[in-house]
Amino acid sequence: MFIDFFHILRLHGLDISLDEWLTLMEAMDKGLAENSLMEFYYLCRNILVKSETEYDKFDQAFAAYFKGIESVDDIPKELWDWLSEGERERLLSDMPDWAKEYDLETLRQMFKERLEEQTEKHDGGNYWVGTGGTSPFGHGGYNPAGIRVGGYGRHQSAIQVAGERNFRDFRQDNELDTRQFQMAFRKLRQFSTRVDTAKTELDIDQTIDATCENAGMLKLVYEKPRKNTVKLLLLMDSDGSMRSYSKLCSQLFQAVHESTHLKDLKTYYFHNCIYDYLYTDPYIVDGRWIETDWVFQNLDSSYKVIIVGDAAMSSYELMARGGNLNWYAWNDRPGIDWLTEFARRYRKVIWLNPIKEERWERAWGARTISMVRDVFPMFELTLNGLDKGIQKLLTN
Repeated sequence: MFIDFFHILRLHGLDISLDEWLTLMEAMDKGLAENSLMEFYYLCRNILVKSETEYDKFDQAFAAYFKGIESVDDIPKELWDWLSEGERERLLSDMPDWAKEYDLETLRQMFKERLEEQTEKHDGGNYWVGTGGTSPFGHGGYNPAGIRVGGYGRHQSAIQVAGERNFRDFRQDNELDTRQFQMAFRKLRQFSTRVDTAKTELDIDQTIDATCENAGMLKLVYEKPRKNTVKLLLLMDSDGSMRSYSKLCSQLFQAVHESTHLKDLKTYYFHNCIYDYLYTDPYIVDGRWIETDWVFQNLDSSYKVIIVGDAAMSSYELMARGGNLNWYAWNDRPGIDWLTEFARRYRKVIWLNPIKEERWERAWGARTISMVRDVFPMFELTLNGLDKGIQKLLTN
C-alpha cells in the first residue's frame, strides 16, 4: 500500500531496506499508528530512519508525499483505512448527531457556551472542551469539523511538523559554518604527540568507558597533555568560478586560522590550477606570489596538505604548456604535472570540492574534475565530506 511513499523516501536519499518496510507494514497492521497521521509520522521515522542526521531527509520526503493535505478527508484512502479503522469507526459511532454537521457561527456559539459552563479539565468524551474524544472543541481527539484548542492536531499537524524541517542542522551533507569547520579540524589533534609529563588532561572517551565499566559511578581518567605537532599547508582556489563559494571558503579560512592545535600553518592561493607560482593572498595579484618550487624546498613532507577548489576548468588549463590563464605567468610545465608533484612530495594530501559530489560527473568541468580525482583523494566540502577527508589524513 501507498508504495509511492516508499519510492519518495528512497528518492530523498534514505536507505530503506525491504525488511524495514515490511516491519512498518507489520506495525501498521497492529494499529501502532492509532488513528493519527502524527503517530504515523513518528512510527515511520522510528522504524525507517537510522540516524538523526537523516531526519531532515525524512521530513522532506514526508512533506512531499502528503503535501496539499488540509483535512482528514485529504489523507490517501489506503493509508487512512490503515490508521486503525476500528478505532475511527468507534469514535464516529459515539459522536452525537448535532456534532457531525454545523456551520461556523453555530460552532463558535457552542464553544462560547461550553467555556461559560465548564469548570474543570476534561479528557475524552463528546461534549466538553478537552483532550481526546470526539468533542468539537479541544485537541488530540477526532472530529472532522471541530475547533482545535491548544496542543497539536492528530491528523494534519504531521505535515506541518515535517515542513518545519527542524532537523536540517543535523544533516551530514550540510555545507559548513565556521564552528563546524573548527570542530572537524580538532580531529587533527590525533597527530599531536604526548608530552612526557604527569597525566593532567582529562580523557573524555576513556572516562566514559571507565564509568560504564564501574556500574555508572563516575571514574575520571587522565592522560598526558598533547604537544602541537601538526603542520598544515592549505591551498585555496580563488576568483573565477570559486566566487560562488567565497563565503564557504572564507569560513574555512577563518576556522583554520583560529585553530589552536596547529604547530604551523601556511596558506597560499591559486586560480583553477597550481602552476609555477602560488599567490600569497586571495586577490591573485601578479608579483604577490612565491615560487611553487620554494614550497617544495622549504615545507617538507611532514606537512599535511588540503587543497580547496572546484577542479572545474578547460582541459588545456590542466594539460597544456602555457595553459595558465594569466598571460604574465607562462607555465612550461602543465598544471597536471604540478599537481602530480604535490601528490608525490606530500603523502598526506586531500582535495575538498565545494561542488556537490552528485554533480561531479555531469557539471561543467567534469573531465578535469575526474582527472584531478585520479591524482588526489577528493571529498565534498560538506560536514560529512570534511570528516571523511580528515579521516583520510589520519590514516593515509
